[in-house]
Amino acid sequence: MKVPHLLRVEGDPAQFAPLIEAVRSLGLRIGWLDLDGASSPIPEALGVAAGLGTLRAVSVGEGRSVAVKPIRGAPVLKDLLREHFQGCALVLIRGEVEAPTLRSEGEAWIVTPPGAAFRRYTVTELAAALRKPHPWD
Repeated sequence: MKVPHLLRVEGDPAQFAPLIEAVRSLGLRIGWLDLDGASSPIPEALGVAAGLGTLRAVSVGEGRSVAVKPIRGAPVLKDLLREHFQGCALVLIRGEVEAPTLRSEGEAWIVTPPGAAFRRYTVTELAAALRKPHPWD
């Protein structure tokens, strides 16, 4: 399985709309993982079903689906990526994870790998870099 590139972000998904659009325009898939998502409200029926021990509780309607899957213990990033993000070139992760950080400064997108100097990209350059095996080197 090809593992997607990971970038740690802060803020709301809407601020990454230009990047999401640029990545999708290249025919690549992009995902969003919120490691603090358990604190946000979930539909009550899904929470009850998951709490009763169902494998998954899913609600579908109006162009989207919401799934709740009970987990035991702390989430394992490798498992989350395999289960939810196969085929993605990039996953933006909000929460604490060992990954390069991404932030925007006006028209520029700044990627800072752990322990390394930052790199500045246009949105088009950043999207194109995702085709490389090691885009932040």
